[in-house]
Amino acid sequence: MMTDAPDRPATELPPPAPAEFSAAAIAAMDDVYRFARSLTRDAVDAEDIVQDTYLRAFRSWRTFQEGTDIKRWLFTIARNVFLRSRERGQREVTLDDDASAAAESAQAQEAWVRGGLDPLLHRAELAPAIDAALAELPEAFRTAVTLVDVEDQSYESAAEVLGIPVGTVRSRLFRGRKLLQQRLAEHARDAGFLPAVPTRSPA
Repeated sequence: MMTDAPDRPATELPPPAPAEFSAAAIAAMDDVYRFARSLTRDAVDAEDIVQDTYLRAFRSWRTFQEGTDIKRWLFTIARNVFLRSRERGQREVTLDDDASAAAESAQAQEAWVRGGLDPLLHRAELAPAIDAALAELPEAFRTAVTLVDVEDQSYESAAEVLGIPVGTVRSRLFRGRKLLQQRLAEHARDAGFLPAVPTRSPA
């Protein structure tokens, strides 16, 4: 099991990390930044989290198990850094694993395809729209979508990073995707790829 090792005393110098570890960790920095940005929704705060994450990672590189996913290990450290830095009492979204989430997601996907959104959105420049839509999601949904859909982590890996059951990851992912679909549909309409929703005139 991969853990974020406790801090060493400031006067104790850690042994240098092997070159292979350093190269793999640095190669994952952009992914760690995207994940940190999904947590903070702020570029400067995300950079601070990345810096602290890498300081901790290089201090405790011996806790990393060779042959496992270094991105997942770094994501876990980044999330721990974020949780430590978050102000106490900040309002959080409370979510329960909902058995109906899968059905809701399937219905949303069916409506997505039936409405012609799926092929049309491939023609749109989606990167800015996706970034904006992700930023609007509640943190719990945003982190699940970022880990699984953006960083290509498995449900099991995302559950380990977030410290929640796999079923909760699935529920948050379903709901997060549904919200993204709604926001991207609005983007497609604003971009002229879909007709505007007609409004009823008063009788």
